Amino acid sequence: MGDGMVSQGPMIVKPNVVKIRRILPKDRKDDKGGTIVGFAGSTADAFTLLERLEGKLDEYPGQLSRSCVELAKGWRTDKYLRRLEASLIVADENVSLEISGNGDVLESYDGILGVGSGSPYAIAAARALLDIPELSAEDVARKAMNIAADMCVYTNHNFRCEALDSKAGESAAEKEKREKAEQENNIEQSADATKDESK
Repeated sequence: MGDGMVSQGPMIVKPNVVKIRRILPKDRKDDKGGTIVGFAGSTADAFTLLERLEGKLDEYPGQLSRSCVELAKGWRTDKYLRRLEASLIVADENVSLEISGNGDVLESYDGILGVGSGSPYAIAAARALLDIPELSAEDVARKAMNIAADMCVYTNHNFRCEALDSKAGESAAEKEKREKAEQENNIEQSADATKDESK
C-alpha cells in the first residue's frame, strides 16, 4: 500500500501519484500474481530502477531474490546507477524485499516493510496491529498508513493498494490445503481439456 504524495521541499506538487506498480511476466495474460513494486525517493530514479528490475525479472524468471541481488549489485557498482536516489520494495507470492542504493537487499523478519518519509510510523503501527487476529493484512496496512499520514507531513491519505496471495509464512496445514486445491483444479482442467478434445 502506498500514499499519493509528491513534494518539493515544503510544497505539495501532486497528491495522487501512483507509487506502486505490478510487473507481470511477458508470457502472463491475466493480471494476477506477478511482482508488486513500490518506491520512494526521486521519481525518475525510481522508474529507471523499475526498468532495470523488469529486465532482471525477464533474465531470471520466477527468481525474485536473485533478480533483486543482481539489481543491487548493478546499482552499487555502476557509475550512473550509483547516483540514483530511490528505495524499492518488491514482493511476489513467496518473498518481500527492500532494495537500497547501498547494495542492501533486505527481507523483513516479520513480513512488514516500508520506505519513504512516513515508513517508520507505518512500520511501528503495523507491528503493533499485527497481533490482532481479526485484522487482515490489508486492514493492518490501511490502519498503519492512516497513522503515518496523520503523523508525517510528507504522507497523505490518498492510498493505493495492490495485493498478492502469499505463500510465504503459511503453515504446513495451509500449504497442504493450497496444494491439494491446486492439484484438484489441475485435474478438473485436464478433464475439461480431454472432454473438449474428444468432441
